[in-house]
Amino acid sequence: MSTPRITPDMTLLDIVHKYRATEPVFRTFDEQAGECLLCKALFETVETAAKRYGLDLEKLLADLERATV
Repeated sequence: MSTPRITPDMTLLDIVHKYRATEPVFRTFDEQAGECLLCKALFETVETAAKRYGLDLEKLLADLERATV
């Protein structure tokens, strides 16, 4: 098993800056969050954003990780 590129302590800004292909992944979670994650939680960590919006952190991390390859 390889080391994850995306970790819960990374901010959304760090992730989309380093891995541009993750932007559409965040967009898929916008409806569930009820607002644009990249507009409202850009400076939050993935873990904090997931808690704030009631998102499945493990699924979000897995989807983001897949977008980095």
